[in-house]
Amino acid sequence: MRVGIIGAGGWGTALAVLMAEEGYVVDLWAREQEVTDEITICRTNNTFLEGISIPENVGATCNMEEVIERNRFLLMPVPAQHMRSVIRKARPFLTKKHVLIHAAKGIEEGTLMRMSEVITQELPGELANNIGVISGPSHAEEVARKVPTAIVAASCHEPVAKRAQEMLMCSTLRVYTSGDIIGVELGGALKNVIALGTGVSDGLGFGDNTRAALMTRGIAEMVRLGTALGANPMTFAGLSGMGDVIVTCMSMYSRNRRAGMEIAHGKSVTGVIGSTSMVVEGISTTGAAVALSENCDVEMPIASKLHSVLFSGLDPRKAVEDLMLRMPVPETRLKFENTTEQ
Repeated sequence: MRVGIIGAGGWGTALAVLMAEEGYVVDLWAREQEVTDEITICRTNNTFLEGISIPENVGATCNMEEVIERNRFLLMPVPAQHMRSVIRKARPFLTKKHVLIHAAKGIEEGTLMRMSEVITQELPGELANNIGVISGPSHAEEVARKVPTAIVAASCHEPVAKRAQEMLMCSTLRVYTSGDIIGVELGGALKNVIALGTGVSDGLGFGDNTRAALMTRGIAEMVRLGTALGANPMTFAGLSGMGDVIVTCMSMYSRNRRAGMEIAHGKSVTGVIGSTSMVVEGISTTGAAVALSENCDVEMPIASKLHSVLFSGLDPRKAVEDLMLRMPVPETRLKFENTTEQ
């Protein structure tokens, strides 16, 4: 059994390790020659996944054509803002027999497209039903160490989601399926915005109460925007919504949470981005989310204030104060029952 993985970042490497240990021959494509050399010679990828030993049945290469031609099932753990360029590079070698499962958690800047929309736009129509996504609470560091994890595979085409489930499910990775690719993609993207916000809160020294409030009301914003864009609101109560929010907002593995803490401590957005080789998806997604909310006339006060902190110099403490002093509203749209005053 073979599998191709396009992208040798932390998540791509973790998936390669997991699948190799399940008996697959894995072809792992990396953009950087130094990464492929390290994997081949040292059996490590310390640039993106430090301290993990990579099995011998993982072959690393910078030759994308070779990976695609050898494998009909392709995982694409590529950062959102690089997805379009990678798909364009892959397109000449793809056929209608290929199944493409991406694992990006972001929204493309400028176009405001979800990743399946980006992929569909770049590929021939005959591949439209061959696209899916995996998402959920899944730190690469834990997946590679075989910590029990649950994710969801989604596609508009049920056989694609089921194929991903069959290929990936094992004793340490449980995979559910979903037909709501809109909701699964948005949940994976928007949770990074919430994690940035909770990171700012943690960096300011606020406590569990504040974090819980931001997570809960952030999920409310996620549901409002997702529903406006055609998602099933129940999807956000699942792994790619609430599940991913919990893990990303609570863990120091989370790049977005750490980035928020650094911003609260005074580091600039440029400084945060430049200080790590890893992609902080939530920064670009915050801008895209606010733009989408304006297009859909959906209120997202947390995302909007975070946007002002990131891109307009708003003091983080002032942002929290502004959120706390917003006009009082009900928590939900459920009406009070009529009562008779005694």
